[in-house]
Amino acid sequence: MESKEMDYQLAIEKVYSQISCAENIGEVATYIPELGCVDPAKFGVSLTTLKNESFGIGDCQEKISIQSIAKVLSLTLAYNIKGQELWKRVGVEPSGTPFNSLVQLEYDQGIPRNPLINAGAIVICDILLSNLKDPEHELISFVREVSQVNEISYNKSIARSEKSVGYRNRALINLMKSFGNIKNDINQVLDFYFILCSIEMTCQELSRTFLYLASDGVDPISGKKILSLSRSKRINAIMQTCGFYDEAGEFSFRVGLPGKSGVGGGIMAVHPERFCIAVWSPKLNKKGNSYKGMKFLEQFTTETGLSVF
Repeated sequence: MESKEMDYQLAIEKVYSQISCAENIGEVATYIPELGCVDPAKFGVSLTTLKNESFGIGDCQEKISIQSIAKVLSLTLAYNIKGQELWKRVGVEPSGTPFNSLVQLEYDQGIPRNPLINAGAIVICDILLSNLKDPEHELISFVREVSQVNEISYNKSIARSEKSVGYRNRALINLMKSFGNIKNDINQVLDFYFILCSIEMTCQELSRTFLYLASDGVDPISGKKILSLSRSKRINAIMQTCGFYDEAGEFSFRVGLPGKSGVGGGIMAVHPERFCIAVWSPKLNKKGNSYKGMKFLEQFTTETGLSVF
């Protein structure tokens, strides 16, 4: 299918209709109390092209907790600050284990396998705390700049909710601290991490925000350079191989796009030189990824023939 304006909307509507009628399997992420309050029937899709053409359907204008999708933004910010030094403290390999696994972290002596699992994102937060004068303000300002939406912020209730049950994340950070891979106070790092994960956007805002990864690191609408070409390529590669935890291979196999999921039920995926697409459906499969979101993107890339492979 050619990338004509109406083709995207027709493809989205066709696949949305098919997936909407299918069984909605999975569970909402009730282990974070605030996320457990979300209506499990919600379903939204938004696609934004490099020409700033926007196509959407369903609940694509409703604010969602983007959760781990935000790890791509913190990685972008830290990569710009530290450059290649970043990879001395976090790896770039797929984990092959759940996103909050302690086993691999112990084996690797406190160096997380990649920056998109919890341990890796916590290290990134530690790096940002060490290098930003006002981390919370500068993070939110960066997100607003990239998204071009000045109202974007984080949900304080969700941040508090995550903190109240963040036992596994505390175990991860204490283990990394014991190996010397956390430099700041662990409570400050975790508070910053919970803020990061509690950022809220709509699907439409998400699909607009990550266009720079579809355009060689340059925001195609504002013309602003967010990342170098080389760094943009590398972040896309990390998303392709690590963006879906221990289901990253399955996502590459079935969808064929670099992307990132979050336990709020959102998924963001990028087609270089074409578009960014965001899908939201709160029910998660056993791997912690949106069940309907994964199904939609698989069917969408099949229907349109648009993947990187």
